[in-house]
Amino acid sequence: MYALEQIIITILVKFIPIEQLNAALSDPRAVAILIGALVSISTACLGVFLLLRKMSLTSDAISHTVLLGIVVAFFVMVGLLGTEADLSSPLLVIGAAAAGVLTVILTELVQRSGLVKQDAALGLVFPLLFAIAIIIISRYADDVHLDTDAVLVGEIGVAWANTNSHCFDNCDDVVITPDHPRAEMGRRCINCSSGGITPRDPKAVFEEVCANCGTYSAAEAWRERLIPEPPALVFWPRSLTLMGLVTLLNVGFIALFYKELKLTSFDSALATALGFRPVALNYMLMTLVSVTAVSAFDAVGSVLVVAFFIIPAATAYLLTDRLAIMLLISPVFGALSAMTGYELARGQLLGILPISDVLVFLDRTVGLDGYTQWNSSISASMVIMAFLFFLAAWVLSPRYGLVAAALRRRMQRQQFADQMILGHIYHHQGRPEAPEELAADRLHEHLGWTPTHTRLAIARLRTLNLVILEDEQVRLTPRGERVVSEFLHTQLHAGQPTG
Repeated sequence: MYALEQIIITILVKFIPIEQLNAALSDPRAVAILIGALVSISTACLGVFLLLRKMSLTSDAISHTVLLGIVVAFFVMVGLLGTEADLSSPLLVIGAAAAGVLTVILTELVQRSGLVKQDAALGLVFPLLFAIAIIIISRYADDVHLDTDAVLVGEIGVAWANTNSHCFDNCDDVVITPDHPRAEMGRRCINCSSGGITPRDPKAVFEEVCANCGTYSAAEAWRERLIPEPPALVFWPRSLTLMGLVTLLNVGFIALFYKELKLTSFDSALATALGFRPVALNYMLMTLVSVTAVSAFDAVGSVLVVAFFIIPAATAYLLTDRLAIMLLISPVFGALSAMTGYELARGQLLGILPISDVLVFLDRTVGLDGYTQWNSSISASMVIMAFLFFLAAWVLSPRYGLVAAALRRRMQRQQFADQMILGHIYHHQGRPEAPEELAADRLHEHLGWTPTHTRLAIARLRTLNLVILEDEQVRLTPRGERVVSEFLHTQLHAGQPTG
C-alpha cells in the first residue's frame, strides 16, 4: 500500500506543487468529501444489486458479522503466525470478507430448510456470529485494543490525520555521533548512585555521554534543526488509498460481470438455464460487500457504510427503471450526500439555511432550554442528507413520487367524470327525456354529484370543445360525439373474445 501511495504521489507532484498538495490533503473538509465520495461510489454500485435482489439489509448484517472475521484473523496473526498486532493488516480484511461470505452461506442453508424465510434466517445468523465475536473479545482480548469501537465506529472528519508520510527531497537520515559537530556532549557520574556520593565528591567517577546521539529521520532532524532545509514531505491519508482501490475493484467487477449480474438479479432461474452460476456470482458480490464494509469502517464508521449501501440505491430506484442509469445516478446521490452532509455538520443546510438560526427560532417559540448551537457528527449528517435526497425523490419522482401519484389519481377522477357526463349526454341527447335529463341546472341530480363538481366538469368539457350550452341544455359538439363514438367502439372491441 505504501509503495502504491508513493507512485500516486510521484505522479501528482509532477502537476501539483508539494505545498499545494499538502494543503489539500490536510484540509479536513476536502479529505472528508473525497473519502465520502469514494465510499458512496463503492457502496452504491453494489447496493443497487442488493436492492434488486431484495438483500439490502444483508449489508447491515455483514457490517456486524465481519467483526468475527476480524477477531479470528487477529488471533491467527498474533497466535499462530507470531506477528505483531496490527489492526491495519490485510489479513483482517481477508478475515472480514470470509465472515461476510459465511453469513450468506449460513443464511441460505437456514432458508433452504423451508422452515424459515430469508429475512428471518438473516436475523438468526448475524446476531449469532456477532455475539460469538463479542464473547471472544471480552474473554480473550480484554487487554488488547481490539473492541467494537475500534472496528465498527469511525469518524470521517479525522480521516485527514491518519496519514503515511512520503519524502521526495532532502530525505537522508541524520546520524549524530560523539564526534559530530552538532553532538551535545556532557558528563555523567557512574558511581554516584551506587556509592551514595554526590558528583562533587572527589571519589566520583565520570564518563562522557552524548545527549543527542542517534539516528534521526529527515522529519525528526528538521524538527531538531539538525539540517538547514526541511525535507519535502507529503502526508497522504491512508483511507484515501484503500477506498480508492476498493472503488476500482467494485467498478471493475460490475463492468466485467454487468450482463451476468443483471440477468441473475432479475431472473436467476433463467440465468441457471442459460448456463450461468447465480450462486457463485452471489458469493462474489457478498465478498465485495464484506471487503467494502470493513475497508470503510475505520474512515467513516458502520452507520454511514450501511446507509450508503441502501439509501442512494433506493433513491435511484425511484427515479428510473433502467439498471444502467441506476448505476450511474446512485453514486451521484451518495457523493452529493457526502458533500452536503459535511456542510450540514458545520451548520449549513444545503449551504443556504443556517441551522443555528433555526435552533434560535425554535428556542424562542417552543423552548430548547438554550441549546442553540449545532453540534453533529459528520457521518450522521451525511446519512441525514442522503435520507433527505431520498425523501425528495419519494415526493417528487416523475413516475413513482407522491405528487405524481396524486396528480395521476386526480386525472383519473377527472377522466372518469368526463366519461360519465359525455355518456349521459350521448344516451339522452335527441330523446324525449332530453329536456329533463340534460338541463344544466339539474344535471347533478341525475349524476348523483354535487352542483360544484358538476359545474367544474362541464366547464372543463366546454374548454375542450366537447360540450356546449344551448337554452340551458347541455349538448355534445361534433367533436364530443366523435370522442364518445370512438370510446364506445374501443370498449366494444375490447370486450370481444379473440381467436
